[in-house]
Amino acid sequence: MLVKNWMRNNVVTVDVNVSMKDAIKISKKHNIRMLPVMEKNKLVGIVTDRDLRSASIPDVVTFEIQKLLDLIAETEVKDIMTKNPMTIPFDYTVEEAAKVLLTNKISGLPVVDHEGQLVGTITQSDLCSVLMSVTGMGKRGIQFAFMEKRGMQFAFQVEDRIECMKELEEILRKQGGRMTSITSIMSCHERCPEGYRKVYIRMYGIDRAKLPELKKDLSEKASLLYIIDHRHNKREIYI
Repeated sequence: MLVKNWMRNNVVTVDVNVSMKDAIKISKKHNIRMLPVMEKNKLVGIVTDRDLRSASIPDVVTFEIQKLLDLIAETEVKDIMTKNPMTIPFDYTVEEAAKVLLTNKISGLPVVDHEGQLVGTITQSDLCSVLMSVTGMGKRGIQFAFMEKRGMQFAFQVEDRIECMKELEEILRKQGGRMTSITSIMSCHERCPEGYRKVYIRMYGIDRAKLPELKKDLSEKASLLYIIDHRHNKREIYI
C-alpha cells in the first residue's frame, strides 16, 4: 500500500509570513494538527499545533493578557516553524511511512513528489485508517500481525474470488525461487471497483534473476499495481 493512495491530497498550507493568530484560526477551522509552510510555492517548514500552543503561552502568570494577544497577532509562522522539514516520498509504502513516524517520534509528515513538490500529507490518523481497512476491523474482520523483512512487496488488483489469490500465491512460490518465503498477505476492498479487491503480498528470498518472468506470469493473472524491492530500494509503480 502506497502513501500516495492514503495521504491527504487537499493540503491546507500557510504562507511563511502568516501571523501565528491566523495560523491558529486555520488549524482550528480545518481541524488539522500540522500545517506545511510555503514560500513562493516551495515547502520551507511545518508548524504543528504543539508549536502554536508553546509559542502562545510564554508565561501566563506574569504576562499581561493584552501583551499576550499582541504577541500572537504579531508573531509570524516563520518565527516558530520547523525549518527544512523532514518529508516522505509519495511512492513509499505505508509501512515505511509508519517506521519513519515512529523512529522520529512525530505525528505526521509532508508528502512530496520526485521533484520535491508538496503533494499531500500523511499522519498517524491516516495510518490508523489503513490498519482498520486491511484488518477488516471496521467490518468486524480478523486482525493479524506480521514482521517486516527486507524482501519485496507485490500489489495487485484482482477479482474478488479466493481462487485468484491462490493462483497468485502459487506463481510467486513457483517462480520466486527455492528460498522464497511469503511473510504476509493482506487485502482490502477500499477504493476498488465492484467485484474486485486489492492484494498485498510481502516476500523474501526471491531470486531477482527470475523477476522478468515472474512479472510476466503475474500480469497474466492480475493487474499489477506496484512491485517494491526493499533490499535495493527499487520501485516499479504501475498505477
